[in-house]
Amino acid sequence: MRVLGINAIFHDPAAALVSDGRVVAATEEERLSRRKHGKRPVPFSAWELPEKAARWCLDEAGLEPGDLDAVAYSYDPGLVEPGLDGHDVNWEKLRTLYARRAPNFLATALPGLDPGIVRFVPHHVAHAASAALAAPGPGEGDVLVLDGRGESHSHLAGTYANGELTPLHAQRLPHSLGLMYEDLTEHLGFLRSSDEYKVMALASYGEPRFLDELREHIGATGDGGFAVAPIDWGSLAKARTPDAEWTRDHADLAASVQARLEEVLLDLAGWLHGRTGSRRLMLAGGVALNCVANSRLAEAGPYDDVWVQPAAGDAGTALGAALHLARSSGDEIEAMPGADLGRGWDDDEIAARLDVAKIPYERPADLAATVAEALAHDQVVAWFQGRSEFGPRALGHRSLLAHPGHAANVERLNDVKGREQFRPIAPMVSLDRAAEIFEGPLPSPYMLFVHGVRPEWRERIPAVVHVDGTARIQTVADDDEPLVARLLREFDRRTGIPVVINTSLNTAGRPMVDDPRDALECFGSAPVDLLAIGPFVVRRREVHA
Repeated sequence: MRVLGINAIFHDPAAALVSDGRVVAATEEERLSRRKHGKRPVPFSAWELPEKAARWCLDEAGLEPGDLDAVAYSYDPGLVEPGLDGHDVNWEKLRTLYARRAPNFLATALPGLDPGIVRFVPHHVAHAASAALAAPGPGEGDVLVLDGRGESHSHLAGTYANGELTPLHAQRLPHSLGLMYEDLTEHLGFLRSSDEYKVMALASYGEPRFLDELREHIGATGDGGFAVAPIDWGSLAKARTPDAEWTRDHADLAASVQARLEEVLLDLAGWLHGRTGSRRLMLAGGVALNCVANSRLAEAGPYDDVWVQPAAGDAGTALGAALHLARSSGDEIEAMPGADLGRGWDDDEIAARLDVAKIPYERPADLAATVAEALAHDQVVAWFQGRSEFGPRALGHRSLLAHPGHAANVERLNDVKGREQFRPIAPMVSLDRAAEIFEGPLPSPYMLFVHGVRPEWRERIPAVVHVDGTARIQTVADDDEPLVARLLREFDRRTGIPVVINTSLNTAGRPMVDDPRDALECFGSAPVDLLAIGPFVVRRREVHA
């Protein structure tokens, strides 16, 4: 069965293609349109579809719209409860109207598509499937979905057996941990439905001195759900404007909310585990991108194994909806092969792009050794290899790399990217050396947990140690990422450090680099020393010469 998955209703529009139970392709609209997050997360943008992403997925599979057996749309307007507190009183009817008409919108965007094959998949069911059905190994275990909202709920707790979901609880709006965190994000002067990760980073600079007050407003209810009462944020910390400096109060408020979120997640996980006794927990929804909370669940929760969908936000519902529909139709589902599900180019195509750009480049005999040498000499490297990542993390395909042994590289890379200096930068590390340097869940191939940095290594890799002594690591295994693994070995041979800084290849406010033109534009506009693109190398000094 050939199923195209579509996420369009809230934010981060995306498309995914599943054929005979196998994930063929998945990408976010922003990577092709070059518009950050694809669109603004407002109700009247619900008509906007991931047209470019959908067309590319079809092209990647060699399909036309008429070849599809089904389209899975990750929202079911029939589940919307009109007038429910927590909905947008001014715009909810319009959002629902647009969702109901999505089959016709899709048929217009993809000529030849039969609107009758479009199926609505409940939003949180799509999230759940993106975790459970895509996870490695059998799709067995518990699933916990937490985000801002779906049709009328903000949470789903359930369990999977033989690829089938049994829901055990769903929290109705207006109670929402995701919306609560979005409210905080906006109060702290950041962009809601976009910058929540900045709040998580800021929390490390504060102390949870507002925790007792927040416990009065946010808590589990003992039946698998939770309650979030209205919070007067201004009584705790003055609202921050986007261009103002953050204060101790802002950091303490972020730390307090982060701490309370973790406590409630542990309560929810404990309730779910008590009903099933499962060893495995699988997470999706925007809250599952909170890697600090994920680590708390892994370390203090009742499960032996915690797996998080790399595209846990709304983009991942395109994949989940397609997997759910394929499984419901009888297909046997294969685990997603990795996060590199987006566009890629062969060597000849990349060379042609470089020739058109009329810039000097070379093809070194050993790319990994060449890049390791540059990194060892404290150069910043733009790394463009293979297919682009699906989800918000750079995982060694569209990355900026640097030496972790120089503390000044934190400020240097934040300047390169044009972002706030309180933001940490992350390390990639050889899997076989990770336990020697970091403490926490291993392996961690998708940067979805934080790890303590062992004391003896903190002075050796200061650039990747956050203010609280942690790092959000990516472990690299030879079988999964052979080129990156060789690069790490070559860097280790030169420096004695099997760790390299890895942050996303983009600048502030722009989507991650996706195609060779994007890479050249980023390389040309940012102070990067070397571009490793496919088997080729472009050196800044030679371009300037």
